[in-house]
Amino acid sequence: MAIDTLGFLELNSIAKGIEAVDYMLKAADCELISAKASCPGKYYILISGRVDSISQSIEEGARIGGMHVVGKLIIPRIDPQVIRAINMTHVPENTKAIGAIEYYSAAGSIIAADFAVKAANVDLISLQLATGIAGKSFVVLTGDVDAVKAAVEAGIEGAKDEAMIINHIVLPNPRKELIHSLVF
Repeated sequence: MAIDTLGFLELNSIAKGIEAVDYMLKAADCELISAKASCPGKYYILISGRVDSISQSIEEGARIGGMHVVGKLIIPRIDPQVIRAINMTHVPENTKAIGAIEYYSAAGSIIAADFAVKAANVDLISLQLATGIAGKSFVVLTGDVDAVKAAVEAGIEGAKDEAMIINHIVLPNPRKELIHSLVF
C-alpha cells in the first residue's frame, strides 16, 4: 500500500470513536496509525494510505460519528517524517537549534509539521497530540538555526486557517539535557 496520505478524525465521544475506527478500517484499504481516547474526553483517529482510500475511510468515520465529529483532516502527499513522528520521538545526532510550535488542537500540529518539513531541511523530533496535555498539541523540530526559523514560520503560516496557535519558539544551541527531556 502506498502510504502518501494522512487522515485524521476527531470525535467528542469515546464510544462513537471506537465504533468509527472499526467502520473506517472496514471501509477501505488503510493503515491505522493511532486510535485513542485523549484529553478532554475526545477520541482521535489517525490513518494512512492512498488518498482515495483515506477519503473513503474518513467519510465513513464521519458518517458513523455523526454529531460527535468535531474535526476531520486529509493531507495528501504528507511527508513521511510526520507519520513517523506522531506520538513517537527521534533523537538527532546534532542539534544546532530546535523549534517548537504549540496549538490548541491536534490538527494544528499535524498541518504545521507537514508544512515545516517540506519548507526547510529540518528533522522532526516529536509530534505530541493531545494526550495528557489538555487537548493541546505541539511539534518539535531541529536543524540549522536558519532552517528551523524558516520551518517554524512555514508551519505557522500553513496551519493558520485550520488551527489556533498558542505559541512558538526557536532556540539556538540547545543543551543536550533539554533535548533528552523532550524525548525521554
